[in-house]
Amino acid sequence: MTHPTQTETIVLGGGCFWCTEAVFDRVRGVLDVESGYSNGQTVNPSYEQVCTGRTGHAEVVKLVFDPEEISLHEILEIFFVVHDPTTLNRQGNDVGTQYRSGIYYTNDEQKRVAEEVIREIADSKTYRAPVVTEVQPLANYQAAEAYHQDYFLNNPNQGYCAFVVGPKVEKFQKTFAKYLKD
Repeated sequence: MTHPTQTETIVLGGGCFWCTEAVFDRVRGVLDVESGYSNGQTVNPSYEQVCTGRTGHAEVVKLVFDPEEISLHEILEIFFVVHDPTTLNRQGNDVGTQYRSGIYYTNDEQKRVAEEVIREIADSKTYRAPVVTEVQPLANYQAAEAYHQDYFLNNPNQGYCAFVVGPKVEKFQKTFAKYLKD
C-alpha cells in the first residue's frame, strides 16, 4: 500500500464514539480512526469521568484521511447522515454533553468547510429542526482507553453494538456505497 504524501486530520463528535468509529473505519480514504475525548476541561480524563458529563468532553473520533481520495466536504456529508445533528447533547438514548454533535477543526479551512456544509444543510431543509453541531477549534484531545478502539469490530454481538451501532453501519453502507473501502 502506498501512503499519501499529505494527510489531514479532523475530529468529529457524533454521539457514542463506537458508532462513529465503526462507520468511518469503512470509508475509503480514511486512513486511521481513533476514539477519544475532546474539548473539555479535565486533562487526561477517563471514560468513567467523561460519562459523568462533568469533564466537558465530547466522545469523538479523530480521523486521518487522504484529501486526494476523499474531501473533508464528503466526510462531513457522511457525518451528518449517520447521526442526528439537531438534538442538543443527545443521540437516541445516549444523553449528556459528552454525546453532543461537534466538528473540532485544526485549521481555518476546515472551519470554513464545516460552516459551509452546515449552511448547505440548513438551506436544503433536510431536517425539521436546526443543526446544533458545534464548530470549535480542537482542544484538549485525549485518546480513549485501548478497549474502546475498534470496539464494534471486536464486539459485534454485544447488545449496544448489535442494536445501535450495527444499524448505523448498515445505513452508511446503503446510503454511501460509493465511499466503501474495497
